[in-house]
Amino acid sequence: MSSRKLTLDLHPIFNKGGRIDAALAEALDEAERRKASELEIIHGKGRGALKARVLRFLDRKDVRPRYHRVVKDRDNSGRVFVVLRPRRGQER
Repeated sequence: MSSRKLTLDLHPIFNKGGRIDAALAEALDEAERRKASELEIIHGKGRGALKARVLRFLDRKDVRPRYHRVVKDRDNSGRVFVVLRPRRGQER
């Protein structure tokens, strides 16, 4: 795993509702600790319910300031990329 990009695969916990938000928050914390530039979240294709939940989490008022933008993969609808904000003194 590169220090510039982290990946969170939600497949193992897709049906454990309470753990999804916790896993997303932990992944953002870890990305910030490692000064990663990007967090890849793999939610899978399915019916889109997990993707919607991920996007709702990322749109929360307390989460939104932690990243720069969300990029939906044009080639793979089963994942999104969260482009993180650089910290002061952190080069991209």
